[in-house]
Amino acid sequence: MAENHTPRLTVLAGPTAVGKGTVSAYIREHYPRVWFSVSATTRDPRPGEQDGVHYHFVSDEEFDAMVRDRQLLEWATVHNSHRYGTMRSTVERALEAGSHVLLEIDLQGARQVRNSMPEAQLIFLAPPSWDELVSRLRGRGTETAAEQRRRLETAKDELAAEPEFDVTVTNDTVERAAEEIVSLMGVDPAAERV
Repeated sequence: MAENHTPRLTVLAGPTAVGKGTVSAYIREHYPRVWFSVSATTRDPRPGEQDGVHYHFVSDEEFDAMVRDRQLLEWATVHNSHRYGTMRSTVERALEAGSHVLLEIDLQGARQVRNSMPEAQLIFLAPPSWDELVSRLRGRGTETAAEQRRRLETAKDELAAEPEFDVTVTNDTVERAAEEIVSLMGVDPAAERV
């Protein structure tokens, strides 16, 4: 199968615990032609993190300027602390270079991208069922029972946003979901997988 369209930005979003990070990590590892955006952040680098590789580390003033000058496709304040955002210039350069760009973000970020780059393809990653989503969240063992309940309430709202997206991919298995996403991006999964 040949590539079926010009590369464009593809946004991957979905409810909490659906496996966005796991599917994205699989794509990053197995499909090197897919380019992942490096976010800008106002937080300090952690040990081992490199500017421009893990994040673009910027000051609060620089981030304010990027917001003011509409240099970000999307941005958010995380944990009432630091800000993170997707730089329009890096995404546009990657697209101009012919890269297939994937951005894994939350629902609010996907909505911002829809407004700032309407030609982007939005993919909703869905669980096979509600029970499976609950099982995945509880199985992670990383949240308290109260946090799990809060996340599941949030997940109900996030699942209701599915119609806002161009296409839905069910995360029944990581490999199959990744192949479908890559195919929707116009990359032949059989030819490109490493």
